[in-house]
Amino acid sequence: MNIKTKFQLSLMMFLQFFIWGGWFVTLGTFLGNNLGASGAETGMAFSTQSWGAIIAPFFIGLIADRYFNAEKILGTLHLIGAALMYFMSQATSFEAFYPLVFGYMVAYMPTLALVNSVSFFQMKDPAKEFSFIRVFGTIGWIVAGLVISYIFHWDSSTAIDEGALSNTFTMVAIASLTLGLISFTLPKTPPSKPEGNAVNISDILGLDALKLLKDRNFLMFFTTSILICIPLAFYYQQANPFLVELGMENPTGKMTLGQVSEVLFMLLLPFFFKKFGFKKTLLVGMLAWAVRYSLFAYGNAGELTFMLIIGIALHGICYDFFFVSGQIYTDFKAGEKIKSAAQGLITLATYGVGMLIGFWVAGKISDQYILEDGMHDWEIIWMLPAAFAVGVMVLFMLIFKNEIIELKEE
Repeated sequence: MNIKTKFQLSLMMFLQFFIWGGWFVTLGTFLGNNLGASGAETGMAFSTQSWGAIIAPFFIGLIADRYFNAEKILGTLHLIGAALMYFMSQATSFEAFYPLVFGYMVAYMPTLALVNSVSFFQMKDPAKEFSFIRVFGTIGWIVAGLVISYIFHWDSSTAIDEGALSNTFTMVAIASLTLGLISFTLPKTPPSKPEGNAVNISDILGLDALKLLKDRNFLMFFTTSILICIPLAFYYQQANPFLVELGMENPTGKMTLGQVSEVLFMLLLPFFFKKFGFKKTLLVGMLAWAVRYSLFAYGNAGELTFMLIIGIALHGICYDFFFVSGQIYTDFKAGEKIKSAAQGLITLATYGVGMLIGFWVAGKISDQYILEDGMHDWEIIWMLPAAFAVGVMVLFMLIFKNEIIELKEE
Protein backbone atom coordinates (compact mmCIF):
# COMPACT_ATOMS: atom_id res chain seq x y z
CA MET A 1 0.00 0.00 0.00
CA ASN A 2 1.47 3.35 -1.04
CA ILE A 3 1.79 6.38 1.25
CA LYS A 4 -1.10 8.25 -0.41
CA THR A 5 -3.50 5.37 0.19
CA LYS A 6 -2.33 4.99 3.79
CA PHE A 7 -2.98 8.68 4.37
CA GLN A 8 -6.43 8.51 2.78
CA LEU A 9 -7.49 5.48 4.81
CA SER A 10 -6.04 6.88 8.04
CA LEU A 11 -7.89 10.17 7.55
CA MET A 12 -11.07 8.26 6.75
CA MET A 13 -10.79 6.29 10.01
CA PHE A 14 -9.92 9.41 12.01
CA LEU A 15 -13.02 11.27 10.81
CA GLN A 16 -15.26 8.17 11.08
CA PHE A 17 -14.68 7.89 14.82
CA PHE A 18 -14.22 11.61 15.47
CA ILE A 19 -17.81 11.85 14.25
CA TRP A 20 -19.07 9.15 16.63
CA GLY A 21 -17.11 10.33 19.65
CA GLY A 22 -17.98 13.97 18.96
CA TRP A 23 -21.63 13.63 19.97
CA PHE A 24 -22.41 10.17 21.36
CA VAL A 25 -20.38 10.56 24.57
CA THR A 26 -22.23 13.73 25.63
CA LEU A 27 -25.64 12.65 24.27
CA GLY A 28 -27.06 11.72 27.67
CA THR A 29 -26.03 15.05 29.17
CA PHE A 30 -27.45 16.96 26.19
CA LEU A 31 -30.79 15.16 26.35
CA GLY A 32 -31.26 15.71 30.07
CA ASN A 33 -30.10 19.33 30.19
CA ASN A 34 -31.06 20.74 26.79
CA LEU A 35 -34.23 18.80 25.99
CA GLY A 36 -35.41 17.84 29.48
CA ALA A 37 -35.59 14.17 28.45
CA SER A 38 -36.49 11.53 31.01
CA GLY A 39 -34.35 8.47 31.64
CA ALA A 40 -36.69 6.36 29.53
CA GLU A 41 -36.48 8.84 26.66
CA THR A 42 -32.69 8.93 26.95
CA GLY A 43 -32.72 5.13 26.76
CA MET A 44 -34.80 5.36 23.57
CA ALA A 45 -32.28 7.73 22.00
CA PHE A 46 -29.31 5.50 22.85
CA SER A 47 -31.20 2.45 21.61
CA THR A 48 -31.07 3.87 18.10
CA GLN A 49 -27.47 2.60 18.04
CA SER A 50 -28.80 -0.92 18.54
CA TRP A 51 -31.53 -0.52 15.93
CA GLY A 52 -28.91 0.78 13.53
CA ALA A 53 -26.75 -2.29 14.24
CA ILE A 54 -29.73 -4.56 13.59
CA ILE A 55 -30.69 -2.82 10.33
CA ALA A 56 -27.13 -2.41 8.99
CA PRO A 57 -26.67 -6.03 7.75
CA PHE A 58 -29.78 -5.71 5.58
CA PHE A 59 -28.46 -2.50 4.05
CA ILE A 60 -24.97 -3.89 3.45
CA GLY A 61 -26.27 -7.20 2.11
CA LEU A 62 -29.00 -5.83 -0.15
CA ILE A 63 -27.26 -2.72 -1.52
CA ALA A 64 -23.60 -2.24 -0.65
CA ASP A 65 -22.48 -5.76 -1.54
CA ARG A 66 -24.29 -5.79 -4.89
CA TYR A 67 -24.83 -2.52 -6.67
CA PHE A 68 -22.49 0.35 -5.74
CA ASN A 69 -18.87 0.99 -4.81
CA ALA A 70 -18.39 1.04 -1.04
CA GLU A 71 -16.66 4.44 -1.06
CA LYS A 72 -19.61 6.03 -2.89
CA ILE A 73 -22.16 4.63 -0.46
CA LEU A 74 -19.92 5.75 2.43
CA GLY A 75 -19.84 9.28 1.04
CA THR A 76 -23.59 9.41 0.43
CA LEU A 77 -24.43 8.17 3.93
CA HIS A 78 -22.13 10.71 5.58
CA LEU A 79 -23.63 13.55 3.52
CA ILE A 80 -27.08 12.45 4.69
CA GLY A 81 -25.67 12.23 8.22
CA ALA A 82 -24.31 15.78 8.00
CA ALA A 83 -27.79 17.11 7.19
CA LEU A 84 -29.41 15.12 10.01
CA MET A 85 -26.75 16.27 12.46
CA TYR A 86 -27.43 19.90 11.60
CA PHE A 87 -31.16 19.47 12.22
CA MET A 88 -30.37 17.65 15.50
CA SER A 89 -28.44 20.73 16.62
CA GLN A 90 -31.59 22.80 16.04
CA ALA A 91 -34.00 20.47 17.86
CA THR A 92 -35.70 21.96 20.92
CA SER A 93 -37.73 18.96 22.08
CA PHE A 94 -37.21 15.23 22.40
CA GLU A 95 -40.14 14.62 20.09
CA ALA A 96 -38.37 16.54 17.32
CA PHE A 97 -34.95 15.05 18.14
CA TYR A 98 -35.80 11.35 18.27
CA PRO A 99 -36.73 10.71 14.60
CA LEU A 100 -33.59 12.59 13.57
CA VAL A 101 -31.25 10.53 15.76
CA PHE A 102 -33.00 7.34 14.68
CA GLY A 103 -32.52 8.24 11.02
CA TYR A 104 -28.91 9.22 11.70
CA MET A 105 -28.02 5.92 13.36
CA VAL A 106 -29.66 3.95 10.56
CA ALA A 107 -27.36 5.87 8.18
CA TYR A 108 -24.24 5.77 10.38
CA MET A 109 -24.03 2.16 11.57
CA PRO A 110 -23.57 0.69 8.06
CA THR A 111 -20.58 3.02 7.59
CA LEU A 112 -18.68 1.10 10.29
CA ALA A 113 -18.64 -1.92 7.98
CA LEU A 114 -18.04 0.21 4.89
CA VAL A 115 -14.83 1.85 6.20
CA ASN A 116 -13.53 -1.64 6.97
CA SER A 117 -14.45 -2.82 3.47
CA VAL A 118 -12.70 0.12 1.85
CA SER A 119 -9.61 -0.50 4.00
CA PHE A 120 -9.40 -4.27 3.52
CA PHE A 121 -9.80 -4.01 -0.25
CA GLN A 122 -6.61 -1.95 -0.49
CA MET A 123 -4.54 -4.27 1.70
CA LYS A 124 -2.41 -7.23 0.69
CA ASP A 125 -2.07 -8.43 4.29
CA PRO A 126 -4.92 -7.02 6.47
CA ALA A 127 -3.66 -8.90 9.54
CA LYS A 128 -0.51 -6.77 9.50
CA GLU A 129 -1.76 -3.55 7.91
CA PHE A 130 -5.23 -2.94 9.37
CA SER A 131 -4.23 -2.21 12.97
CA PHE A 132 -2.12 0.78 11.86
CA ILE A 133 -5.09 2.24 9.97
CA ARG A 134 -7.68 1.42 12.64
CA VAL A 135 -5.74 3.10 15.46
CA PHE A 136 -6.42 6.46 13.80
CA GLY A 137 -10.10 5.85 14.54
CA THR A 138 -9.34 5.65 18.25
CA ILE A 139 -7.23 8.78 17.94
CA GLY A 140 -10.18 10.52 16.26
CA TRP A 141 -12.47 9.62 19.17
CA ILE A 142 -9.88 10.93 21.64
CA VAL A 143 -9.41 14.20 19.76
CA ALA A 144 -13.18 14.78 19.67
CA GLY A 145 -13.38 14.53 23.46
CA LEU A 146 -10.38 16.79 23.98
CA VAL A 147 -11.81 19.41 21.61
CA ILE A 148 -15.14 19.43 23.46
CA SER A 149 -13.55 19.75 26.91
CA TYR A 150 -10.28 21.60 26.52
CA ILE A 151 -10.69 23.79 23.45
CA PHE A 152 -14.36 24.82 23.39
CA HIS A 153 -15.28 23.88 27.02
CA TRP A 154 -18.80 22.94 25.92
CA ASP A 155 -19.17 20.46 28.80
CA SER A 156 -18.43 22.92 31.63
CA SER A 157 -21.32 23.51 34.03
CA THR A 158 -21.87 27.07 32.82
CA ALA A 159 -21.70 26.14 29.16
CA ILE A 160 -24.11 23.23 29.63
CA ASP A 161 -26.62 25.52 31.32
CA GLU A 162 -26.35 27.83 28.33
CA GLY A 163 -27.06 24.96 25.92
CA ALA A 164 -23.53 24.77 24.48
CA LEU A 165 -23.66 21.01 23.91
CA SER A 166 -25.85 21.58 20.86
CA ASN A 167 -22.63 22.80 19.24
CA THR A 168 -21.29 19.23 19.26
CA PHE A 169 -23.85 18.32 16.60
CA THR A 170 -22.79 21.27 14.45
CA MET A 171 -19.14 20.25 14.81
CA VAL A 172 -19.97 16.67 13.84
CA ALA A 173 -22.11 17.86 10.91
CA ILE A 174 -19.06 19.68 9.53
CA ALA A 175 -16.86 16.59 10.06
CA SER A 176 -19.49 14.37 8.44
CA LEU A 177 -19.77 16.72 5.47
CA THR A 178 -15.98 16.64 5.13
CA LEU A 179 -15.80 12.84 5.26
CA GLY A 180 -18.74 12.59 2.88
CA LEU A 181 -16.91 14.66 0.26
CA ILE A 182 -13.55 13.00 0.87
CA SER A 183 -15.10 9.54 0.51
CA PHE A 184 -15.72 10.08 -3.21
CA THR A 185 -11.95 10.51 -3.67
CA LEU A 186 -11.05 7.29 -1.83
CA PRO A 187 -9.62 4.29 -3.74
CA LYS A 188 -12.33 2.43 -5.63
CA THR A 189 -13.94 -0.46 -3.78
CA PRO A 190 -16.35 -2.28 -6.14
CA PRO A 191 -19.26 -4.45 -4.96
CA SER A 192 -18.12 -7.75 -3.50
CA LYS A 193 -20.88 -9.71 -5.26
CA PRO A 194 -21.92 -9.33 -8.91
CA GLU A 195 -25.11 -7.38 -9.53
CA GLY A 196 -26.69 -10.31 -11.33
CA ASN A 197 -26.48 -12.62 -8.33
CA ALA A 198 -29.77 -13.50 -6.71
CA VAL A 199 -30.35 -11.96 -3.32
CA ASN A 200 -29.77 -14.62 -0.71
CA ILE A 201 -31.64 -13.77 2.48
CA SER A 202 -29.63 -16.42 4.31
CA ASP A 203 -26.41 -14.56 3.47
CA ILE A 204 -27.87 -11.18 4.46
CA LEU A 205 -29.05 -12.41 7.84
CA GLY A 206 -25.94 -14.50 8.40
CA LEU A 207 -28.09 -17.57 8.94
CA ASP A 208 -25.19 -19.84 8.05
CA ALA A 209 -23.51 -18.67 11.25
CA LEU A 210 -26.42 -19.99 13.33
CA LYS A 211 -24.98 -23.47 13.04
CA LEU A 212 -22.24 -22.31 15.43
CA LEU A 213 -24.90 -22.30 18.14
CA LYS A 214 -24.97 -26.11 17.94
CA ASP A 215 -21.60 -26.01 19.65
CA ARG A 216 -22.35 -25.88 23.39
CA ASN A 217 -19.36 -23.71 24.18
CA PHE A 218 -20.21 -21.15 21.53
CA LEU A 219 -23.89 -21.16 22.49
CA MET A 220 -23.04 -20.39 26.11
CA PHE A 221 -20.54 -17.73 25.04
CA PHE A 222 -23.19 -16.21 22.76
CA THR A 223 -25.78 -16.18 25.56
CA THR A 224 -23.47 -14.67 28.16
CA SER A 225 -22.41 -12.04 25.61
CA ILE A 226 -26.01 -10.86 25.36
CA LEU A 227 -26.41 -10.88 29.14
CA ILE A 228 -23.19 -8.98 29.92
CA CYS A 229 -24.11 -6.27 27.41
CA ILE A 230 -27.14 -5.36 29.52
CA PRO A 231 -25.03 -3.81 32.33
CA LEU A 232 -22.46 -2.60 29.77
CA ALA A 233 -25.03 -0.23 28.26
CA PHE A 234 -25.12 1.75 31.53
CA TYR A 235 -21.63 3.14 30.89
CA TYR A 236 -22.35 4.48 27.42
CA GLN A 237 -25.64 6.00 28.49
CA GLN A 238 -24.95 7.23 32.04
CA ALA A 239 -21.22 7.94 32.44
CA ASN A 240 -21.09 11.47 31.03
CA PRO A 241 -24.27 12.71 32.78
CA PHE A 242 -22.93 11.13 35.99
CA LEU A 243 -19.58 12.95 35.80
CA VAL A 244 -21.28 16.23 34.89
CA GLU A 245 -23.75 15.94 37.77
CA LEU A 246 -20.89 15.30 40.21
CA GLY A 247 -19.21 18.48 39.01
CA MET A 248 -16.10 16.97 37.43
CA GLU A 249 -14.26 19.50 35.26
CA ASN A 250 -13.76 18.61 31.58
CA PRO A 251 -15.56 15.26 31.92
CA THR A 252 -15.64 14.49 28.20
CA GLY A 253 -11.91 15.10 27.86
CA LYS A 254 -11.17 12.93 30.89
CA MET A 255 -13.29 10.13 29.43
CA THR A 256 -10.86 9.90 26.50
CA LEU A 257 -8.47 8.27 28.98
CA GLY A 258 -10.58 5.18 28.33
CA GLN A 259 -9.61 5.19 24.64
CA VAL A 260 -5.93 5.67 25.52
CA SER A 261 -6.27 2.65 27.80
CA GLU A 262 -7.99 0.78 24.97
CA VAL A 263 -4.95 1.19 22.71
CA LEU A 264 -2.58 0.06 25.48
CA PHE A 265 -4.50 -3.08 26.40
CA MET A 266 -5.04 -3.93 22.73
CA LEU A 267 -1.26 -4.28 22.52
CA LEU A 268 -1.19 -6.38 25.70
CA LEU A 269 -4.05 -8.67 24.65
CA PRO A 270 -1.86 -11.25 22.85
CA PHE A 271 0.26 -11.61 26.01
CA PHE A 272 -2.83 -12.30 28.15
CA PHE A 273 -4.09 -14.87 25.64
CA LYS A 274 -0.79 -16.69 25.74
CA LYS A 275 -0.35 -16.43 29.51
CA PHE A 276 -3.90 -17.05 30.78
CA GLY A 277 -5.95 -18.35 27.86
CA PHE A 278 -9.20 -17.10 26.36
CA LYS A 279 -11.58 -18.12 29.16
CA LYS A 280 -9.66 -16.30 31.90
CA THR A 281 -9.11 -13.26 29.69
CA LEU A 282 -12.86 -13.01 29.08
CA LEU A 283 -13.56 -13.40 32.79
CA VAL A 284 -11.15 -10.57 33.60
CA GLY A 285 -13.05 -8.40 31.12
CA MET A 286 -16.36 -9.16 32.84
CA LEU A 287 -14.89 -8.55 36.28
CA ALA A 288 -13.50 -5.20 35.12
CA TRP A 289 -17.02 -3.94 34.39
CA ALA A 290 -18.16 -4.80 37.91
CA VAL A 291 -15.08 -3.13 39.42
CA ARG A 292 -15.57 -0.03 37.25
CA TYR A 293 -19.18 0.40 38.34
CA SER A 294 -18.25 -0.13 41.99
CA LEU A 295 -15.63 2.62 41.70
CA PHE A 296 -18.26 4.91 40.15
CA ALA A 297 -20.73 4.07 42.92
CA TYR A 298 -18.40 5.07 45.74
CA GLY A 299 -16.29 7.74 44.05
CA ASN A 300 -17.14 11.43 43.94
CA ALA A 301 -15.75 14.69 42.56
CA GLY A 302 -13.98 15.50 45.83
CA GLU A 303 -11.33 13.50 47.65
CA LEU A 304 -12.21 10.26 45.85
CA THR A 305 -11.98 11.59 42.30
CA PHE A 306 -9.13 9.15 41.67
CA MET A 307 -11.68 6.33 41.90
CA LEU A 308 -13.60 7.82 38.98
CA ILE A 309 -10.41 8.21 36.94
CA ILE A 310 -9.46 4.59 37.61
CA GLY A 311 -12.96 3.53 36.58
CA ILE A 312 -12.61 5.41 33.29
CA ALA A 313 -9.11 4.02 32.70
CA LEU A 314 -10.42 0.46 33.08
CA HIS A 315 -12.09 0.86 29.68
CA GLY A 316 -9.18 -0.86 27.96
CA ILE A 317 -9.70 -4.03 30.00
CA CYS A 318 -13.49 -3.74 29.88
CA TYR A 319 -13.67 -3.35 26.11
CA ASP A 320 -10.64 -5.23 24.77
CA PHE A 321 -10.79 -8.22 27.10
CA PHE A 322 -14.49 -8.76 26.40
CA PHE A 323 -15.42 -7.40 22.96
CA VAL A 324 -12.13 -7.93 21.13
CA SER A 325 -11.56 -11.30 22.80
CA GLY A 326 -15.05 -12.36 21.80
CA GLN A 327 -14.48 -11.28 18.19
CA ILE A 328 -11.22 -13.26 18.05
CA TYR A 329 -12.88 -16.35 19.53
CA THR A 330 -15.80 -16.04 17.10
CA ASP A 331 -13.39 -15.74 14.18
CA PHE A 332 -11.58 -18.88 15.36
CA LYS A 333 -14.77 -20.92 15.76
CA ALA A 334 -16.30 -19.81 12.46
CA GLY A 335 -13.70 -21.00 9.97
CA GLU A 336 -13.06 -19.43 6.58
CA LYS A 337 -16.51 -19.80 4.97
CA ILE A 338 -18.66 -17.98 7.51
CA LYS A 339 -16.26 -15.54 9.18
CA SER A 340 -18.23 -12.44 8.13
CA ALA A 341 -21.58 -13.99 8.99
CA ALA A 342 -20.30 -15.08 12.40
CA GLN A 343 -18.98 -11.59 13.20
CA GLY A 344 -22.34 -10.17 12.13
CA LEU A 345 -24.08 -12.63 14.43
CA ILE A 346 -22.01 -11.70 17.50
CA THR A 347 -22.38 -7.98 16.70
CA LEU A 348 -26.14 -8.45 16.48
CA ALA A 349 -26.08 -10.20 19.87
CA THR A 350 -23.99 -7.54 21.63
CA TYR A 351 -24.55 -4.11 20.07
CA GLY A 352 -27.99 -5.15 18.89
CA VAL A 353 -29.98 -7.30 21.33
CA GLY A 354 -27.88 -7.00 24.51
CA MET A 355 -27.41 -3.25 24.49
CA LEU A 356 -30.94 -2.63 23.25
CA ILE A 357 -32.21 -4.26 26.45
CA GLY A 358 -29.48 -2.55 28.48
CA PHE A 359 -30.30 0.97 27.29
CA TRP A 360 -33.98 0.41 28.10
CA VAL A 361 -33.16 -0.90 31.59
CA ALA A 362 -30.67 1.92 32.25
CA GLY A 363 -33.29 4.52 31.33
CA LYS A 364 -35.90 2.99 33.62
CA ILE A 365 -33.48 2.76 36.55
CA SER A 366 -32.32 6.34 36.00
CA ASP A 367 -35.92 7.52 36.30
CA GLN A 368 -36.50 5.37 39.37
CA TYR A 369 -33.64 6.74 41.48
CA ILE A 370 -34.02 10.53 41.33
CA LEU A 371 -33.68 12.32 44.66
CA GLU A 372 -35.87 15.18 45.89
CA ASP A 373 -33.30 17.78 44.79
CA GLY A 374 -33.41 16.45 41.22
CA MET A 375 -30.03 14.70 41.50
CA HIS A 376 -29.66 10.96 41.01
CA ASP A 377 -28.82 8.30 43.58
CA TRP A 378 -25.74 7.21 41.68
CA GLU A 379 -24.62 4.68 44.28
CA ILE A 380 -27.66 2.51 43.59
CA ILE A 381 -27.69 3.24 39.84
CA TRP A 382 -24.11 1.96 39.47
CA MET A 383 -24.27 -0.92 41.96
CA LEU A 384 -27.22 -2.55 40.16
CA PRO A 385 -25.33 -3.18 36.90
CA ALA A 386 -22.21 -4.06 38.93
CA ALA A 387 -24.16 -6.80 40.70
CA PHE A 388 -25.63 -7.98 37.40
CA ALA A 389 -22.16 -8.15 35.84
CA VAL A 390 -20.94 -10.26 38.76
CA GLY A 391 -23.94 -12.52 38.31
CA VAL A 392 -23.16 -13.06 34.63
CA MET A 393 -19.52 -13.71 35.48
CA VAL A 394 -20.48 -16.35 38.06
CA LEU A 395 -22.88 -17.93 35.57
CA PHE A 396 -20.09 -18.04 32.99
CA MET A 397 -17.71 -19.71 35.46
CA LEU A 398 -20.32 -22.30 36.45
CA ILE A 399 -21.17 -23.11 32.86
CA PHE A 400 -17.55 -23.47 31.80
CA LYS A 401 -16.24 -24.92 35.06
CA ASN A 402 -15.09 -28.13 33.43
CA GLU A 403 -15.17 -27.00 29.80
CA ILE A 404 -12.29 -26.11 27.54
CA ILE A 405 -12.86 -22.84 25.74
CA GLU A 406 -9.53 -21.83 24.30
CA LEU A 407 -8.08 -20.76 20.95
CA LYS A 408 -7.06 -24.28 20.03
CA GLU A 409 -8.84 -27.32 18.72
CA GLU A 410 -11.31 -28.61 21.26
